[in-house]
Amino acid sequence: MGAEHHRVGQAPADGAQAQGLLPGHAEIEQAAKLVYAAMPATPQYSWPLLNAALGTETWVKHENHTPTGAFKVRGGLVYLQARRASGVISATRGNHGQSVGFAARRYGIAATIVV
Repeated sequence: MGAEHHRVGQAPADGAQAQGLLPGHAEIEQAAKLVYAAMPATPQYSWPLLNAALGTETWVKHENHTPTGAFKVRGGLVYLQARRASGVISATRGNHGQSVGFAARRYGIAATIVV
């Protein structure tokens, strides 16, 4: 079976959201509450030189301001909150392991990180 490709914002033809494969609006709102309870919104800046080079106003998110220095911390927070009772094991080469460790410490979950 080949992978299907979708345009951004286009619903999958097979009804993936109805099958529970994609989060709905309520789940996204709940995930945002979990993330913003742990960290502030990532700062965004418009850079004049970049705007001039691209010919349009461009906003850059500074993910280096998150607790782990990467965007992956958000997924770690949401994923681990749902797995508090079982503990987690993660294999990583960097940012993913940091996000899992950060979230595990926040939720008091046992975590084994293998690098």
